[in-house]
Amino acid sequence: MTTLFDPIQAGDIQLANRIVMAPLTRNRSPNAVPTAKAITYYTQRASAGLIVTEGTAITHQGEGYADVPGIWNAEQVAAWKRVTDAVHAKGGKIVMQLWHVGRVSHTSLQPGGQAPVAPSAIAANAKTYLVTDGVGGFAETSLPRALALHELPGLVEDFRRAARNAIDAGFDGVELHGANGYLLDQFLRSGSNHRTDAYGGSIENRARLLIEIMAAVTKEIGGGRTGLRLSPVTPANDASDPNPQPLFDYVMEQLAPMHLAYLHIIEGATGGARDFQQGDKPFDYAALRATYRAAGGKALWMVNNGYDRALAEQALDTGSDLVAFGKLFLANPDLPARLKQGGPFNEQDRNTFYGGGDKGYIDYPALETAIA
Repeated sequence: MTTLFDPIQAGDIQLANRIVMAPLTRNRSPNAVPTAKAITYYTQRASAGLIVTEGTAITHQGEGYADVPGIWNAEQVAAWKRVTDAVHAKGGKIVMQLWHVGRVSHTSLQPGGQAPVAPSAIAANAKTYLVTDGVGGFAETSLPRALALHELPGLVEDFRRAARNAIDAGFDGVELHGANGYLLDQFLRSGSNHRTDAYGGSIENRARLLIEIMAAVTKEIGGGRTGLRLSPVTPANDASDPNPQPLFDYVMEQLAPMHLAYLHIIEGATGGARDFQQGDKPFDYAALRATYRAAGGKALWMVNNGYDRALAEQALDTGSDLVAFGKLFLANPDLPARLKQGGPFNEQDRNTFYGGGDKGYIDYPALETAIA
C-alpha cells in the first residue's frame, strides 16, 4: 500500500515523500522582500516532500495584503535565492506560489493608491490585512476597476516573467494561484466575471485567461516545473459560481496536454467544511480527476483541506498522489516525523498567524524538544 512517506516524481521534481507544506500567508516580508527569518522558517520545514511558499505577488499591482513577498525585482529574487539555497542544503524541494489577488486588495496597497483590478468592477465581500502605524488589522477590500481588454496580454507577461524570476531565484518550480477568489479564480467564476468580451460569458471565455497564462508559463519554464491550485467550490473572498462542475471539467480538459507537475485541489470551503457545495448538487472531485485523466493528463493529484494522517492515507488509497497540510505544518515544522509516529502535535497560536516577529513563526519547538 502507498503511504505518505513513499517517494514520488512530480514532473521534473523528485519528492522524498508525499507530504506537502501548503502555501500559508504570514505577512512578515516588509517592502515585499523576504527577510532572514524566512530562511529559518522554510528550512525548519524542509523535511516536507514539497514546500509551496506563501503566496508571492507577481507585481506590485498583484499585492492584496500588507507585508507579503514579491518576485518582480532583483532584490526580491536575491532574497528568495537565500531561502532556496538553504532549503536545498537541507535536502528539501520548494516551489513558489505565484499570486495576483485581483479585487481582493485595498487602494493603500496599490501603486499610486489606484483601485485594484478585476475582471469586472464588482467589490468583493471580503477583508484584507493592512498595517497602519505599525499595527496590523483587517479592513474591507476596495472597489476594483475592470481590466481593459488591451491589459490582459500584459497580465500573461507578468506571470511569465514571475515564473522565470522564480527559477532564477533557485526554486524547483512554481504553483500558480488559481484558487480562493483571487484574480484567476475571479475570471473563472460567473459571480465575479460579468464581462461581455472574449474573456466573459461562456465557460470557454471565462477560462481563457487562466489557460493563456498556464500556456505561457509552461512554455517558459516547462510543464514539469509548473503546478496549479484550484478551489472548485470555495466561497473564499466572495467566490461564487452556480454550476462549477462543467466549468472545472472544461479547465481540466484544457490543462491535460500541458504535462504539469501537479494539480493542487482544495476540497470544499477553504479552511472550512470539506462538504461545502455551490450549485444544486455536491461537487464530484473523483469525476473531476477522471475527466483530467481521460483527457490524457498525467500531473500528480494533490488534495488539501482539513487532512490528518488517516484521511490523507485514505486519499492516497483512492487515487490521490500528494496531500497538502496547512495549519498543521505552520505549528509543527517537522510534521512528517510527527505524522509518522502519530504526534505529539504543537497547538497553533492563531494570534500570530499574520504579521509580527519570531513568536508563532520560527519558535514552534521541534519534535525532540516537545518530547523532552
